Amino acid sequence: MKNILILVFFATMLSCKKDTESKNEAQAKSIEQYSIEQFMNNEAVSGGSFSPDNSKLLISSNRSGIFNAYTVPTTGGEYTQITASDSISYFAVSYFPNDERMLLSADGNGDEIDHIYMRDTNGEIKDLTPEQGAKSSFYGWSADKNSFYFGSNKRDARYFDVYKMSIADFSSELIYQNNDGLNFSGISNDENYIALVESVNTNDSNLYLFDRSSNEKTKINDNLSANASEDFAVDSSAFYYTTDDGEEFSYLMKYDLASKTKTKIVQKSWDVSGAGFTDKGTYLVVYVNEDGKNAIEVLDSNTLQPITLPNFDNKSITSVSFSKDETWMRLYVGGSNSPSDLYTYNLETKEQHKLTNVLNKEINPDDLVTAKVVRFKSFDGTTIPAIYYLPHQASADNKVPAMVWVHGGPGGQTRQNFSSLIQYMVNHGYAVLAVNNRGSSGYGKTFFKMDDKNHGEKDLQDCVEGKNWLAEQAEINSEKIGIIGGSYGGYMTMAALTYTPEEFDVGVNIYGVTNWMRTLKSIPPYWESFRESLYLELGDPYSADSTRLKRISPLFHTDKVTKPLIVLQGAKDPRVLQVESDEIVAGVRKNGVPVEYVLFEDEGHGFIKKENQIEAYSRILKFLDEHLKKENAPLDGETPKTEIDPKTE
Repeated sequence: MKNILILVFFATMLSCKKDTESKNEAQAKSIEQYSIEQFMNNEAVSGGSFSPDNSKLLISSNRSGIFNAYTVPTTGGEYTQITASDSISYFAVSYFPNDERMLLSADGNGDEIDHIYMRDTNGEIKDLTPEQGAKSSFYGWSADKNSFYFGSNKRDARYFDVYKMSIADFSSELIYQNNDGLNFSGISNDENYIALVESVNTNDSNLYLFDRSSNEKTKINDNLSANASEDFAVDSSAFYYTTDDGEEFSYLMKYDLASKTKTKIVQKSWDVSGAGFTDKGTYLVVYVNEDGKNAIEVLDSNTLQPITLPNFDNKSITSVSFSKDETWMRLYVGGSNSPSDLYTYNLETKEQHKLTNVLNKEINPDDLVTAKVVRFKSFDGTTIPAIYYLPHQASADNKVPAMVWVHGGPGGQTRQNFSSLIQYMVNHGYAVLAVNNRGSSGYGKTFFKMDDKNHGEKDLQDCVEGKNWLAEQAEINSEKIGIIGGSYGGYMTMAALTYTPEEFDVGVNIYGVTNWMRTLKSIPPYWESFRESLYLELGDPYSADSTRLKRISPLFHTDKVTKPLIVLQGAKDPRVLQVESDEIVAGVRKNGVPVEYVLFEDEGHGFIKKENQIEAYSRILKFLDEHLKKENAPLDGETPKTEIDPKTE
């Protein structure tokens, strides 16, 4: 009987395997490959401030090629364009509370020097924070709706003071002078308390409440831990914050301002990553970072019980906000295989409206790939989480090349969100494994701290083990695996090609750090409040740490690079300076290694303009097709077969 059962089992498994292979073959025939222009014809939409009468929402959209501000009816309909810039991107901030004036934000083509603008009802746009070289950030509306709060480093380039601007005459009043490098994190409706955060290291912080009447600061946290201000109660009776004190993951706490007692409000098995009250305080919105995906609960603030939200089947609600009268909710809904669309939901009538269709209608959603969370063991037994995209056309009989994707940071996290670049690569036959190496956020504070002063070493080994995991998959061509990343991920790309030169077959470096000493010495002045924290994690370039920083900086070891490389950079990047990419390209080219360099004069730390995204992503795919996918890809030391456009050099 046992032998018969075994035979039946294997026959069943063989049948399932054949069915799966047939399915893969059928998919391979039916999957259409899309151009980068088609992928970039997806629309990116953000924001969603309700007009005073709830008839419209103010949003940002890149449908024109760059971001501009638009309005759209709350129940759906045509956009009305508010700004018509063809160079600098404008982002929607908020409607004015009681009229149809608007607040907007813009910087200088990626230089990150943001200013706050007002768009008047006659269409005129005025810079409300015109100070040369000063960065300004909107902090929120006052309770009486006659003013708004904002931060500016116009007094001291290192620190952000807190101002209150009247919307009657746009005069500003300094309400908190930041002399100690503490970061503003909220203000009570009665304006008596300001929440301040002191960065101690990249995980831990101290949380203070500044009493404006007594001019005294009270420390809220008892122990050194990750602490973040979330909100004040609408009646200014309590302060809410998240902390991981005594736990691996952050949870939500309530601090009673009168009794100074603390109460745990919400705790989950993942980080509570954010929380806040609606305008009247009826609801408390809680965000949870659940294995790289937003899980959102809207709680009744009295009972702390969740209200019922609309069901979107296999898509997730990624963001919500409410109208001031709390009758309307706006929601973003999407997933790893679907860019987020904007919806509205009326809490009284239970009607919902879809306001956008951001996926290009030329793209069949079934051709896109849903991400899968996987985990693998690293060299020392540490479990590493990752987000995996396997092309529909991949099978054991049709093995595909693959790329290890590394997020920015350090301390970032690749999440289960839609990425046009990843979907473009996957659509064209490249598997992508987005490794959340040790030091990534979202998996507990122990995991987050594991890369401190280990960058380019243990975290790099996690990426190598990710490559090894890929190589074991039946659908992957183990001889054709590369590495790609931006910012810190770009550094990891260069570290991989430098310190493990035989592990990966190609590298894609998107504005990556290559000289840690220079980068850490040249951080923007407005990073001063967390400069010491950064040094504690990465190393102090002015100390004995400089020896290690030089050792882990790929620029000083370019002679070891033997695999093809493409580097992409924005000339206005204030975080990773252009010289980082200039020098790494020059150094690697001395080896006779195929190197391509794509430089954008009008971009910063991230490519915003669609025409530049099209150029960047198409160049990446062309590079991979030439040097990774093709059977006759150039051997080490051979010159590339593709010409480099001098206009992007």
